Amino acid sequence: MGTTEDTADARTALLVREAMDRATAELPALLDLAGPARAEGRRRRARVRVAVGAGVLAVATLGAVTASLLPGGGGQRPVEVVVAAPPSPTAPPQPVHIEPTPGESSMAGLAPTERARQEDFQNRAVGVLQSLLPPTVGTVQRTDLRVNFFQATKDGTAFPVIFSVRPSGEKPQPCLEIKGRVCAKATLPGGIEAHASTIPTGTATETEVSFRYGTCNVRLSVFPHEASNTSAPVTPAQLLEVAKAPAFLDLVRTAEAQPMEKEQRSVPGG
Repeated sequence: MGTTEDTADARTALLVREAMDRATAELPALLDLAGPARAEGRRRRARVRVAVGAGVLAVATLGAVTASLLPGGGGQRPVEVVVAAPPSPTAPPQPVHIEPTPGESSMAGLAPTERARQEDFQNRAVGVLQSLLPPTVGTVQRTDLRVNFFQATKDGTAFPVIFSVRPSGEKPQPCLEIKGRVCAKATLPGGIEAHASTIPTGTATETEVSFRYGTCNVRLSVFPHEASNTSAPVTPAQLLEVAKAPAFLDLVRTAEAQPMEKEQRSVPGG
């Protein structure tokens, strides 16, 4: 005994044959069936058969799919149609809010165009720092206080981060191993000498790397978590590797070409 699918296939085939026969039977007879006329007749009938067959097959297929979606439709499983949702752009994460101290300005006071420029740079910096800093640092976020101020959080412990590219007429001071400071240095691409160090701050330590790039002094510092006296979770050697990375130097190049920080000026006697 045939299945429901066999019966449906036979019915569809019969429907196609009958439609083709009706269509070709209605064609007018050709006056001259010899030579070219006979060939033209065969071509016309073939074209009609193909067109009618395609149309009937499409209708039959649509009917079969519709029937399978209805309850009791021959025991067929429902056809599941999956429509992919259009991709949505990922909005940059919101900054960490830090309330300015009395008399201190924040990015909220900038002109809209300048604020947008600095926030765009911060977002780029977050992506680069997140990819280059070790996992021990945690999640890097920008803040809304200053363009050079970021925050890294690991297991609920927050570490302030400074990434500064500041115009200055003076070169940064070399690292000196005094008062418990431990120094390291490396040569960056282009022959730039960079100094890194751990700096005691009470019972914890800060880690930083600094170097001169063009007309700017560059500094990347990770500070300890003061409340828990937890040292910065990164070594001088790791910060030197960050400073060598092309992506990091591209950020430095951008900030040196279009400064976002005010020029550093020395104070006489200070």
